[in-house]
Amino acid sequence: MKPSSSTRWGRAVVASAAALTLAAAGTALAVPAHADDPETTEIQILGINDFHGRLVADLTYPDTAFPGAARLAGALDELRADQPNTIFASAGDNIGASTFESFSLQDNPTIDALVAMGLDVSAVGNHEFDQGLADLVTRVLPRYSASEAGKYGLGANVYYKGTKIPRLQEFHVQEVDGIRVGFIGTVTADTPNMVTPTGVSGLDFGDELEAVERVAGKLTDGDETNGEADVIVLLAHSGSESTDCTQLATEATGFGAFARSVPASVDAIFTGHTHKDYSCLLPVDGAPGSERPVVQGADYGKKLSQVVLTVDTTEKDVVNATVATIPLLDGTTQLFTPNATVEGIVDAAVTESDVVGQVEVGTISGDILRGGNPPGDDRGVESTLGNLIADVQLWATSNEDFAGEPAQVGIMNSGGLRADILYSGDGAVTYKEVAAVQPFANTLVTMDLTGAQLKEILELQWKETGSRPKLHLGISEGFEYYYTETSERSGVIHQMRYQGEVVADDDVLRVVTNSFLATGGDGFAPFADGVNRADTGQVDLAATVAYFEAHDVVDPAPLGRAKSGQPPALPEQPVEKVATSVTAVIVPKKIDAANKATAVALVSGAKTGTVEFRSGSTLLATAKVTGGEARAKVSPKVGTHRVTAHFLENETHLGSVSTPKTLKVVKAASSIKSVKAKKSIKRAKTLSIKVKVAPKSLAAKGTVVVRHRGKVVGTAKVNKKGVAKVKVKAKKLGKKGTKTLKVRFNKTSELKKSKTVKLKVRVR
Repeated sequence: MKPSSSTRWGRAVVASAAALTLAAAGTALAVPAHADDPETTEIQILGINDFHGRLVADLTYPDTAFPGAARLAGALDELRADQPNTIFASAGDNIGASTFESFSLQDNPTIDALVAMGLDVSAVGNHEFDQGLADLVTRVLPRYSASEAGKYGLGANVYYKGTKIPRLQEFHVQEVDGIRVGFIGTVTADTPNMVTPTGVSGLDFGDELEAVERVAGKLTDGDETNGEADVIVLLAHSGSESTDCTQLATEATGFGAFARSVPASVDAIFTGHTHKDYSCLLPVDGAPGSERPVVQGADYGKKLSQVVLTVDTTEKDVVNATVATIPLLDGTTQLFTPNATVEGIVDAAVTESDVVGQVEVGTISGDILRGGNPPGDDRGVESTLGNLIADVQLWATSNEDFAGEPAQVGIMNSGGLRADILYSGDGAVTYKEVAAVQPFANTLVTMDLTGAQLKEILELQWKETGSRPKLHLGISEGFEYYYTETSERSGVIHQMRYQGEVVADDDVLRVVTNSFLATGGDGFAPFADGVNRADTGQVDLAATVAYFEAHDVVDPAPLGRAKSGQPPALPEQPVEKVATSVTAVIVPKKIDAANKATAVALVSGAKTGTVEFRSGSTLLATAKVTGGEARAKVSPKVGTHRVTAHFLENETHLGSVSTPKTLKVVKAASSIKSVKAKKSIKRAKTLSIKVKVAPKSLAAKGTVVVRHRGKVVGTAKVNKKGVAKVKVKAKKLGKKGTKTLKVRFNKTSELKKSKTVKLKVRVR
């Protein structure tokens, strides 16, 4: 029988502070055994976390290099050869936030590579829910193994909504050399704030510690029907932001407190989510003198987490433990031989993703370019592409599908833009063309920054040293700043404005940027000081593709958000004017293009006045305030709009602007109201067909198409009255006899295709 938790670490000796420091640095650290060593066996557990589909090695820069799946598999091969009693585990986020070769193929190649590596067990990470629960349980997990799918998606704290009934498998027990090793999986309780809400709407993500305590108790209660385990390992998709083991051993709150509070029956903790590198032996609450391995191996397969447990084969008790993180790279030098099977999977994924990359994802109205001549030659100037990607980031973190706190300003680094989007033919843009712009698979991170921090960031665009004197930042719509360049390598920011209002040093704005800049990349250190941070989990490429799919036509973003010179004076506000506030703007979430939405502005501080409803800089409608409320009908074009209500300043009251509200306008349905034509016509004549289309106001200038046996035999434009007159030469219909013609209105930017109406005509 498994020993009780109170005696679980009875043979362990407390490690010294110096030993803890060595463990944090990645040096294997043993917990000394009792002098009377029993008969033992060693079990090696190798772990990964936050692999994120990094199939293909990237050795561009030492600080960001990762080895790729084939080298990770090769490292596992070598370590297994040294220790056959090995279990390969993951602490989650195997997929999601992936690079193009995996992301474009629904991460299937990554799953196949992990299977080929011999992945034994995995917790779910928040990114496993990126495509929703249904995709996870019906596609992702069965792809690992149809018969044992559950063990690749352990989530003990994932429950059916409103219950404590687990929705996923809570644990997995694997026998190694006569020892039953139990794995418990948990995922950060913050998952619902990182994924599309509809995908997890039927789930609750509960407290991790409570789930571990419950399942560990089940595995040690002596009831073999529960799946008894001799050794227990926690795979927690949560972790520390610190790599200091001494801090984790003493902090009163945060992850360190959680790790120490995990029941003493748990022998080791593999962590993830924070992408940090640490290997510690931490004290165990309630078990004086005991310590336990807690480890996380960075991310992207850069390091393997390694815990070796020495187990008494008679008492089934852990008597020794070592913990380390094993690097797979020395700078940009690979340290292991690639596994040929996995290398083949990766090569196939590269080939297949190249084919997928030819799929059209949207349309542009003109070239969208980086700075310089030729484009990309100068990263120190404002560019239409830099501003567009900033717009994309803002849209992705503020539209109606975004679950987190909406952003107000998007910022993009020029060095992250690696290709232009060029207009050709009909303006169609392929998946690969979009992917080439941002090839790094950064995620979007939101944070709060003060006006003073934003000003410092903007002044850091000028570089005192380095090959480039300036790195211009792309800025989203609604934000602008005024500057003077004092030299090639220095500049001063005079003023920043958001939605036309001056940003003061102590104002706080919600900013979104990519994960590279969010950590202070390119020398923009103040980003790392942002507070209330949230990694949204959205990959920059995925966000851009979604933006293209949500917009019928994408225009180059305008220049001029960075303005050289002193700012123009703002109109002086007379002291005697009364302050007002547009407390809310109310619009429906969705309408179709044939209808108008009622927009309502609630105004506090003024019973009369004028309100403008706007989408960005576009005026939608104007309305008078009556009794503190303004109403108007608005009908913007198809697309997603951030509607704001502007109370216009007048002689007695100051102006004000509401926070934006999202209104999505979708294409309306079209229909053929009537089709009129002669029932019989000679073969030498031309048949005239009169077609009425509704709604006529939107159908005007659209096209009606007439087909016979799938072939277009006539087309005509719809006039202002909603009527199209189509001429069809009877001889195009073939031999004499009764013919069935199919009449349809083609889709436009505002209307969907109509249903087909059949017309029978006899040719004589």
